[in-house]
Amino acid sequence: MLVCFWGFLYSNYLRFWLKWILRLLTRKCELQRLLEGPGAGAQRTLGVERSLESSKNKVLRSAVHVEEAEVEKCVRDVMKEKKIKQQDTGFKTNLHISLLQISGYKKLYLNVENLRKVPYDSENKEHEEQLIELWNLLMPHENLKARITKQWCDIGFQGDDPKTDFRGMGLLGLVNLVYFSKHYTDEARQILSRSNHPKLGYSYAIVGINLTEMAYSLLKNGALKSHLYNMVSGLPQMEHFHQFYCYLVYEFDKFWFEEEPESIMHFNQYREKFYEKIKGLLLDCDAVLTLQNTKKP
Repeated sequence: MLVCFWGFLYSNYLRFWLKWILRLLTRKCELQRLLEGPGAGAQRTLGVERSLESSKNKVLRSAVHVEEAEVEKCVRDVMKEKKIKQQDTGFKTNLHISLLQISGYKKLYLNVENLRKVPYDSENKEHEEQLIELWNLLMPHENLKARITKQWCDIGFQGDDPKTDFRGMGLLGLVNLVYFSKHYTDEARQILSRSNHPKLGYSYAIVGINLTEMAYSLLKNGALKSHLYNMVSGLPQMEHFHQFYCYLVYEFDKFWFEEEPESIMHFNQYREKFYEKIKGLLLDCDAVLTLQNTKKP
């Protein structure tokens, strides 16, 4: 209750006076101070995003919803509104980068959401090819005896037809599994092998789809902004989402074996603990959570 009251008080009263005092002292508006501050990345872009969203100026508020094609015009409009000379190339360049990151994040979420909404279709040749590719990447020395077979359980699906396991995350779950197996083949096979541990084993594919849901929810609630704003000085792409997913798979496997759960029946409990750990890491404005960084000596 006290936190909510303080937030209301700051947003509606204190913030205005603080901005006014700082403008008197520095002779610069909030956006100028932010864009001349720390280097490009989450700290700057998150500050710009908050400033624009809380502005009482319609032009500034609408800037956080600008499309990629309109970013350049939007930058000019903001500079005109704030009476900043168009010759100020530093302000112009940095605002352009921040607006690209903000609009790119929103576009990435829509692209991920659209892929999630595509149901796995066993009549779709491309879907089937990706599923077979997943098997071949993980089990190169063993051929599938049939499309519907208990062999799928060997890579962690629940039954003899994996299509039923993709219902929650749609095609996104399969695309993530294939991406990790294709780009980090050795790691994927190693983790699959570890998932067959007699005591600490888990269903590799099912957990992989569960981690897709985790990555998706972090993207949806905005928690991935710090990571993506630090990682990409422009428009985040689907590739960057897949890379974050790979980080989750690699780190979850380490976490699972470090925690040594008594049983797979406690999966949800440890999954939640891992989720809170990742959310905590993402609170750091300097966060960059990639598998490349994790594997550095």
